[in-house]
Amino acid sequence: MYLILGLGNPGPRYELTRHNAGFLVLDNLADKYKINLTQHKYCSLYGKGEIEGLPVILAKPMTYMNESGKAVKALLSGFNLSPEQILIVHDDIDLPLGKIKTKFKGGDGGQLGIRSTIETLQTRDFCRIRIGIDRPEERDDIVDYVLSPFAEEDSSLLNEVMDKAVHTIEAALKENNKRNNPTEE
Repeated sequence: MYLILGLGNPGPRYELTRHNAGFLVLDNLADKYKINLTQHKYCSLYGKGEIEGLPVILAKPMTYMNESGKAVKALLSGFNLSPEQILIVHDDIDLPLGKIKTKFKGGDGGQLGIRSTIETLQTRDFCRIRIGIDRPEERDDIVDYVLSPFAEEDSSLLNEVMDKAVHTIEAALKENNKRNNPTEE
């Protein structure tokens, strides 16, 4: 079983903001695999299904970004999973818009949802899918920038990014499954 989390902020105010890139990707993944995110428990909205033949739980923490670790810990505990079984999708201002990177362990890179998760779980050993949202021109405007909607002219690129992110998650699941379940020869 794998737990795939999309980080973001709950509520209509944040719905289509850059900081909610994780939520947007998770919604696309849920649509593709017909997984309904209707269960509300463990500080999250979640649903169960299968991706690439693997059982998964898709979850959107209903905490704010800075408290994501609380929801991640509750989900892991509630489903008796380990950090090696999670994959977290989140925005990254250090990547250009449209760029996606997979990271299997490491620091938080300034992303507060990842920081909260690392602090709460006391480990950096979990998989992340980083979705590039670009950086604002003025460093002082970071909070306003990440909490603002994507520009209208970015909508076609955003659709491509969502498709690419879904494929990246599928590949990361396969890779994680190989890493966690090596075949005996």
